[in-house]
Amino acid sequence: MHRLLDKISITVSDTVYLKDPETSDLGRRIVAGAIALLDELGLEQFTFRKLAQQIGSTEASIYRYFENKHKLLLYLVMWYWGWMEYRLVFRLANVASADDRLRRAIRLLTEEVVEDSSFSHINEVKLSRIVVAESLKAYLTRDVDVDNQSGAFAYYKQLVERVAEIVRELNPNFAYPHMLVTTIVEGGHVQRHFAEHLPRLTNVGEGGEDSVVRFFTDLAFKTIR
Repeated sequence: MHRLLDKISITVSDTVYLKDPETSDLGRRIVAGAIALLDELGLEQFTFRKLAQQIGSTEASIYRYFENKHKLLLYLVMWYWGWMEYRLVFRLANVASADDRLRRAIRLLTEEVVEDSSFSHINEVKLSRIVVAESLKAYLTRDVDVDNQSGAFAYYKQLVERVAEIVRELNPNFAYPHMLVTTIVEGGHVQRHFAEHLPRLTNVGEGGEDSVVRFFTDLAFKTIR
């Protein structure tokens, strides 16, 4: 699968950037440096000045690619969901059973990303940690409707729809497939975050097998049926 993913180009909506970072070496260095710095500092402490120092460039050069750090976060989060959608397609290929496809999808959406190998300038492990810690800040803003109308969340919505289709296949009468899928996605992120920072709010780590994957798999099938 990694060899196939190497050949894939993930195209994020051009409404989230001023210049496509994939079109230049500097743009790719901005993306790689932003991932490293956001993973290290978090969004609140992250600035374009610090990023410029990190990559040996100038703030002005970064502003030619991204209007502000919110747009840069949107770019990274949506690139991640595009990457996850491609991974989902490959993981579910040639799996006939809807039951098995949903289990595989839930595992993909809730397991930790532990291997970085597909894209040379993007560290998917660090990016996944950023998505867990920061992705809600891309949605819970006053400008979310404007971002949505411009197509910024297309990959996320496509991914949710793919999994929702499996839910409807298992139970055509189930009324809340999208709500279930987004609860699994965002709930998985919250539980990972709690496990690292607020462990008394979760049961992650109990029972051997990945308890986040197991919990949301149980939740999905019991809710559908």
